[in-house]
Amino acid sequence: MPIDASIAFRPVRIAVLTVSDTRTLADDRSGDRLVERLTTAGHELADRAIVRDDPDQIVGKLHAWIDDPQIDVVLTTGGTGVTGRDITPEALARVWDKEIPGFGELFRWLSFQSIGTSTIQSRATAGVARGTYLFALPGSTGAVTDAWDGILATQLDIRHKPCNFVELMPRLLER
Repeated sequence: MPIDASIAFRPVRIAVLTVSDTRTLADDRSGDRLVERLTTAGHELADRAIVRDDPDQIVGKLHAWIDDPQIDVVLTTGGTGVTGRDITPEALARVWDKEIPGFGELFRWLSFQSIGTSTIQSRATAGVARGTYLFALPGSTGAVTDAWDGILATQLDIRHKPCNFVELMPRLLER
């Protein structure tokens, strides 16, 4: 996918939320991977947190970050599977205004190339809430790498053509 070098890179302010009952900042490898990827790309880490697999905790953190004008994008990792405690997609659905179904579809297509049919267990998803992009990624380092390298690195780069999420940011609150 082409990058238009005539356009200046614009850093995006990104918050990373790990959803887990067991991880801490000391052992959150997937969160670390996202932070490494986004900062290496030139974006700003706006905030980072870990919350339990509890829908009210997730929704509360999402609302706080969505309402923060210093955060453009929220990346969540964890809680996208099919077990009883995997509730991140449902939490995002409680706050978003619009779903971006193509994100999950493309993520599973990319993931299929790495893990085969096991990708069907992922419920990765995305949406927009009050002008903030929300992306729910699985909790493995491989999955967050696939999502960043295969989708987010270009879609969060204003220089990516023919289009990208960043150029739409000023219009997300249109009615």
